[in-house]
Amino acid sequence: MAGDGLRTRRRSVLSATAVALSGVAGCSGTLQGNDGQSLTVSMLAAGSLNNALENGVRSSVDATVQIEVHGSAEVARLIAAGQKDPDIVSVADIALFDSPLQPDWFAEFATNSIVIAYNPNTEGGQQLADAGAEDWYQPLLSGDVTIGRTDPELDPLGYRALFMLELATAHYGTDTNLRDAIPRTEQIYPETQLISQFETGSVDAAIAYRNMAVERGYDYIDLPAEIDLSDPSYTDTYESATYELPSGKVVSGGLISYGSTIRHQSPAAIDVFTEHITGAYLNEFGFVVPDDYPRFTGNAPSEVTN
Repeated sequence: MAGDGLRTRRRSVLSATAVALSGVAGCSGTLQGNDGQSLTVSMLAAGSLNNALENGVRSSVDATVQIEVHGSAEVARLIAAGQKDPDIVSVADIALFDSPLQPDWFAEFATNSIVIAYNPNTEGGQQLADAGAEDWYQPLLSGDVTIGRTDPELDPLGYRALFMLELATAHYGTDTNLRDAIPRTEQIYPETQLISQFETGSVDAAIAYRNMAVERGYDYIDLPAEIDLSDPSYTDTYESATYELPSGKVVSGGLISYGSTIRHQSPAAIDVFTEHITGAYLNEFGFVVPDDYPRFTGNAPSEVTN
């Protein structure tokens, strides 16, 4: 892990370079360092990181950061298909670094959990609030309460919602298979649309990451650790749930762990990456950072691990 002093020195170097070349940038419109490398760093990331990157990372580094977000499965597909070529890629499921992405190394930097966000101003949302953590699924089975989710073919949150419902069936001992009974195809939305549908009251609730609820001030129900995909001690239980992606790859449940790697290394990219995986903003935006994070897999460069 890079210390604050190291990050400060990196920023100082980058700042000095940027100031020295600002006149050139004004003519060409492209800010570059002495070695010709751009001080603009592009990031392609999971949609659940968007607010944290925009408001937590961008203002903490000297490089200009270009952020584009999609569902993590879509992020991986765009890169694998050669349609996107970002400097840094971050996904909400490290399984995507096994396939279709296969970087030489990556860092796990934060965890999350699944919650039920609800709108207390709708009748359906109030029913969920009254039911609480032990009975939240009962109003949903009645068919009178609407709950949005993201597309499992594009986004780990989408298939994790199905994992949670499958695990909930066993955890609560229900006679009804909740994974079959609760999800409705017409209530699948891209993540940004899911937020707008929820905030306008078009749906009573949403299956969301905890950080999404915290950073937006939503009311939400914390689910039992046995089903919320946040507790390492239940990893074996989580792995019992599976989903087959359109590519044929079968993904299994597991601890939610965010991963990131640098695809095009430069001083500016390392500076942005270091802030991204170690910054205090992660806790501020509702993520959980275990004591042993960031945790590296593969041959990470010493400029990153030191």
